[in-house]
Amino acid sequence: MALGYVDEIPIMRYDSKWGRTEPQTPWMAAGAEPGYWDFVTQIFKRTQLIDADNLETVGRGRYNWSGGLHTRQQLYGCDLLSDGSIRGSYRSGYDGRDFISFELGSGNFVAADGAAQITKRKWEHDGTVAESLTDYLENICPEALRRFVGYGQEALEHKEPPTVHVSGKEEHGILTL
Repeated sequence: MALGYVDEIPIMRYDSKWGRTEPQTPWMAAGAEPGYWDFVTQIFKRTQLIDADNLETVGRGRYNWSGGLHTRQQLYGCDLLSDGSIRGSYRSGYDGRDFISFELGSGNFVAADGAAQITKRKWEHDGTVAESLTDYLENICPEALRRFVGYGQEALEHKEPPTVHVSGKEEHGILTL
């Protein structure tokens, strides 16, 4: 399963049970260009296969799992800051525990344990993983985020005034609100 958010609002969802990506807001459904949902679905389907292989490699090969249900979680994205700069992050975990993260500024990987050290060394030796993550976090993600914010600008900027009700009680000549 993959979920996409803008300002904590779910905007898209891919689920392997359905085999497709679907918008989660009317403004994403209306704003996306023709073919976008098919394009994103294909990305998530490829990622699903890669993640299954990674789960097998890490789970059986590095953590010595012997069956049962296991999960791989990834959290990645970008923030467009008010000064125009971009902050990006990538974190990966297994069974709810941290595994490896990427520090965009330094381009370094941070391994959470010995099993993740193997992945860290492999990715650092390869060189293309850091390059791909940097490109995604500095270019692709901010471009997509700007587009999505444009689709939902009215909804995202809509400020609804709070509803307030005040009741009072007078006792011994003192009004308590």
